This record gives sequence, structure tokens and C-alpha cells, in this order.
Amino acid sequence: VQLQASGGGLVQAGGSLRLSCAASGTGSMFSINNMGWYRRAPGKERELVASVESGGSLIYADSAKGRFTVSRDNAKNTVYLQMNNLKPEDTAVYLCHVDGLVLGTSPFDYWGQETQVTVSS
Repeated sequence: VQLQASGGGLVQAGGSLRLSCAASGTGSMFSINNMGWYRRAPGKERELVASVESGGSLIYADSAKGRFTVSRDNAKNTVYLQMNNLKPEDTAVYLCHVDGLVLGTSPFDYWGQETQVTVSS
């Protein structure tokens, strides 16, 4: 399984970015449950930003509520993160993450490559 992330970049405070992460190589044996985004700011630990379950349940970090929207396209095995009203403190490397079950029994999880988001003041 490979996760291909895109959409990071440099933006001014108040601007928007949309991150995308597509999972490939899953096949019918893989049942993806959670798809989400984490981030790691300089000098800080990795934290969950937002995730969406296969059933549609959403989880947001407090810092993301009201500004970020996570969504997924199950047909494309893709998760999105729409980030609006970005702040300098959102500057971090962002990573997508997926988990689920192989053949309905064995758990798996995968991380995508880092994508840099830089918000200038």
C-alpha cells in the first residue's frame, strides 16, 4: 500500500490550502477504516489534525475545528483536508494516515510521505 500526498506549500496567514492523499495498492483484501491527517510542528510531537471513519464519523483537533474540513472519497481511496483561515501556528509537516483490516482480520496502518505547510504572518 502506498499513500501519495499532495497540496502542501507556502501561504499567507488567512489563506487556504487543500491537501490530498490517495491510497493505492489496496485491492479488495484491504478494508480501510480511518483516513486522516497528522502534523508535526518544529519542536513539537506529532498530533492528530483530523480524521474520518469509513462510516463518516469525524474527529478534529480543537485547533482545527471551524477552520479545517476533512473528507474522503471511498471510490478513490482518497482523503482530503481543506484548510481555511490558516495561521502561522499551522506551520508543520503534515502526514496522512490510513488504517483498517486485511481480509477482515489483520489490522494495518500506513503513513504517507511528509508534505510541508508553511504559513507566513
